[in-house]
Amino acid sequence: MNLKLRLTILSFLQFFVWGAWLITMANFWFGTKHWEGTQFGAVFGTMGIASIFMPTITGIIADRWINAERIFSVLHILYGAILFILPHSADPNSFFSVMLVAMCFYMPTIALANSISYTILKNNNMDVVKDFPPIRVWGTIGFIVAMWITNLSGNKATEGQFYIGGAVAIFLGIYALTLPKCPPQKLIDKNSPLSEQLGLNAFKLFGNYKMALFFLFSMLLGAALQLTNAYGDVFLSEFAHFPKYADSFVVQRSTIIMSISQVSETLFILAIPFFLKKFGIKKVMLMSMLAWVLRFGFFAYGVPEGFGLSLIILSCIVYGMAFDFFNISGSLFVETTTDKNIRSSAQGLFMMMTNGFGAVFGSYIAGWAIDKFFTHKFTTATELSTYLETSPDNPTFLEILKNSFNAVVNADGTLSSAVMVKDWHQIWLSFAIYSLVLAIFFAVLFKHKHKPEDVSSIKH
Repeated sequence: MNLKLRLTILSFLQFFVWGAWLITMANFWFGTKHWEGTQFGAVFGTMGIASIFMPTITGIIADRWINAERIFSVLHILYGAILFILPHSADPNSFFSVMLVAMCFYMPTIALANSISYTILKNNNMDVVKDFPPIRVWGTIGFIVAMWITNLSGNKATEGQFYIGGAVAIFLGIYALTLPKCPPQKLIDKNSPLSEQLGLNAFKLFGNYKMALFFLFSMLLGAALQLTNAYGDVFLSEFAHFPKYADSFVVQRSTIIMSISQVSETLFILAIPFFLKKFGIKKVMLMSMLAWVLRFGFFAYGVPEGFGLSLIILSCIVYGMAFDFFNISGSLFVETTTDKNIRSSAQGLFMMMTNGFGAVFGSYIAGWAIDKFFTHKFTTATELSTYLETSPDNPTFLEILKNSFNAVVNADGTLSSAVMVKDWHQIWLSFAIYSLVLAIFFAVLFKHKHKPEDVSSIKH
């Protein structure tokens, strides 16, 4: 089988097993289990907790002792097995614990997949900058296919999404063993200090001002990366609370609408070589940050019909630039600015800062802030119906009240139980302001002179 095709299959499956549940887990959490938002932020933060240490550890092992494709295989098989257990959790705490184990197995495979592809391409004298993005784009396509399968099969709010991801993950683990071998580089002398033999010298990168600043902004922007993954689909789904939007295509097929974001990714991934070589890492990352401002800003004013629907679609389109320009360009930046004997470890550090500390920071703060400041409590039918842009005697409103909130209207107009509704307009505006402030500081503080030859040298 053609080498690029084999890596393409790897990339496709790598993100399929994540996309099967990542965007729709919120519907399972809020819509099926009816658990709280703060607890959901904690569960989504498990990806970050796992990314703090697991990618670095596996990167060190891949640099020093065990073939990368073998580690990758074992991790995916274990991840798939845990996904079958996950939906049977009885409460948020047990769900958190099982998800944390699953993420400890999955998150390091993202960096490992990059390292495996880079190694195989270089060993076969291919141009990584030119050949890797078209391979990586199939990871996004895999993510999209998984989202569509989950939505169209009726599993976006059921345990089925986890079973789909688990079955394919086990298959991927077996498939990985058929790839060309990616043995440890073992470029470090056995008489070197223990810290160097363990690959911990990669942490010395924090001693370089530019690299330290790069990792700092990676963490801060990483806080924004997972927010739309965590809340995007449930944001669209909760338009079902508004009687005039309840039967809209956006509500019924929210996951398909969200998949426009991944379609956009495929286009921007292919554009990365051009932008990276022409503008350099700083401008490309700055474009990413500004795209996040637009992503959140468009969502803030989006609704399921008319001009508002156009804003939702535009938000999904700019997501491609927001996500890819940061993640892929950042990964390639690490690849071009670190010594070859610590590159797997350095990629692990990049993952640790973005999907690790950044994701934990973003998930916990966002979950807390949404519950604390952006969730409205309603106790009367008049107040709630006004907020939902309808009347208290609207039959659809009364049906939504009963089915979605388990409440009815008492004779005096009060609700049988308090109804909590998230203020998505303010939520997205807050995220947009955060991203704008981050972009301004990055533009001022991060000094990096663009040298096209540095990017070109990655193929060697």
